[in-house]
Amino acid sequence: MQDHQDHQDHQDHQDHQAHKAHKAHKALWRSRVLEARGGLGAEERRAAGRGIRDAVLSLPELGMAGTVAVYYSVGAEPETRGLVFGLWKRGTYVVLPVMREDGDLDWASYEGPESMVPGPRGLLEPGEGRRGVETVARADAVLVPALAVDRAGNRLGRGGGSFDRALARVGPLVPLIALLYDDELVDRLPAEPHDVPVRAVVRPTHGITPLPGPA
Repeated sequence: MQDHQDHQDHQDHQDHQAHKAHKAHKALWRSRVLEARGGLGAEERRAAGRGIRDAVLSLPELGMAGTVAVYYSVGAEPETRGLVFGLWKRGTYVVLPVMREDGDLDWASYEGPESMVPGPRGLLEPGEGRRGVETVARADAVLVPALAVDRAGNRLGRGGGSFDRALARVGPLVPLIALLYDDELVDRLPAEPHDVPVRAVVRPTHGITPLPGPA
């Protein structure tokens, strides 16, 4: 019995050390990407946003989507406000995330730029009524932020876990697309079994790149 307990304690210690190493690896990746993004000028971000907007609006699966879950860019993220407006203007029902106190994401409908109000952490959020956390599960396509994505679809977020929780609600056949700058699709990122892979990325000059998913 004692041998079994010692083995379990050893395994728990190994798991803990592996988890710490994994978190440190992700943190290193985040710092690299955020530093690179911090060097981009406002016009570079806007130009990237225009390239992503045009690529997304030309996708057949987005043209057929009745409801699209997307996000309003902040800081040095590729600019998405023109994309959100373009989707809404052509008649798509657009839902944007609203941060809850527990860190999960609720969703509310976008009804034009005037419908956006200040939210927590410097974010802008829809002022419309909240639709519930399961709203993302009913979307026909989901566009998500990422700092980087690898060739297996593993997504590096900011570490808060909000989008990870939301993406776990999205069905396996729904287009799940990350929006990146051109050099943020990489060969390999640290990933955990519970991570939800994206199915494609869109970049400003490369357009859409479908991803095969984990082997």
